[in-house]
Amino acid sequence: MNKTRLFQKTLLAVAVSVTAQQSFAAGFQLNAQSATGLGRAFAGDAVIADNASVIAKNPAAMSLFDDVSLSLGFETITTLIDVKDATYTNKLAAQSENADYSGAGDTSVAPNFYLVVPVNEKFAWGINAYSNFGTKTEFNDNYTGHEFGGSTDVKSFNFGVVGSYRINQEWSLGAGLDLIYGKGKFRRPLNSTEASLLGTNVGTDLNADGWALGYNLGTVYEYNENNRFGLDYHYSPDINADGDVSYAKYSAASGSISDTVVMPLPDFAEFSGYHRLNDSYAIHYSIQWIKWSEFDVLAADTSGIINEYQWKDGWHYSLGGTYFLNPTWTLRAGYMYDTSAQDNTRSISVPDSDRQWLSAGVTYHLDEKSNVDFGFTYLIGKDVSVSESTTVSGTEAATIQGTTHADAVLMALQYSRSF
Repeated sequence: MNKTRLFQKTLLAVAVSVTAQQSFAAGFQLNAQSATGLGRAFAGDAVIADNASVIAKNPAAMSLFDDVSLSLGFETITTLIDVKDATYTNKLAAQSENADYSGAGDTSVAPNFYLVVPVNEKFAWGINAYSNFGTKTEFNDNYTGHEFGGSTDVKSFNFGVVGSYRINQEWSLGAGLDLIYGKGKFRRPLNSTEASLLGTNVGTDLNADGWALGYNLGTVYEYNENNRFGLDYHYSPDINADGDVSYAKYSAASGSISDTVVMPLPDFAEFSGYHRLNDSYAIHYSIQWIKWSEFDVLAADTSGIINEYQWKDGWHYSLGGTYFLNPTWTLRAGYMYDTSAQDNTRSISVPDSDRQWLSAGVTYHLDEKSNVDFGFTYLIGKDVSVSESTTVSGTEAATIQGTTHADAVLMALQYSRSF
């Protein structure tokens, strides 16, 4: 295999693996479905149904609505990423340097929209549009290990239509179709020795995007008006992402190639419970399973098998409470423990670890038909040891070793109205 071919495959592997991690919120998990969900760490989100945003989690919950309901809002996601105790080694120049870095994160905005339309006592339908992911990381070009940092900007959008059917007083069923669009931008420069040899500092510059169709199924069981349970399952499709890769001139060939990479994304399921204890208090909880073990290999139409992974399934455990202060104000809080999907494969550009969510939120009721929600979460990651390397034509070109730490601040605002 010639040098250009090998380098191209390596770049595409890294770029698309980042896209896959981020697009469906695995490598660095963030949720952006609603302000109410954010304010309770998404505890009970598959069954609470306090506004139309519930259809992002469980379409069967539309059976709990008597009126047409609308929700729209946005969430801001600010990532706080540091690399510490890090050493970068340029193997080609036999040089080592400190590679600590602070402030690699950035802020993104993720909008959302939901509409629920009850047809009669049995049927309801709805539409939704929201982002599964919206964040980015960027290292300065003068960062010592910039070929491992660079810049990453990945987004995904979900457009869905859902329906529900009430079987009887206790049971309801729901289903929906999801049209998912994923887009990623990825840039990695060369190290100084490679740039000097090649007359360019462009290692890779990639744009990739694609569409896919998925579906979701759900059910709600109402024990009584104050106690109910929800269960949902989301089938996540493989996304065929088309990308144009510009790569360094490692041989006579130069420029870019096009390839289509198949990204296997995880199915996930969630069980939620909601219990209204009295006029003032309610508790709620969720357990979510994410089948990241199916993300075992990345393959492309032209490049073939790019890289192999042995990821593990992820889990979310969340518990929350709601306090109905008075007819004007509702307060909520929640906690989530969120497990990492990555195992042995780690990256400074997309740090991943088990995470804890500390969440709080408030609803202000403008009148009987409309309200405004605000949610806030501080997401706390763990220190993770990272060791990465680049290889050119079978020779190790550079390595970086260190510790990454990633926290995040999430804030959301939402308006809801019934008609």
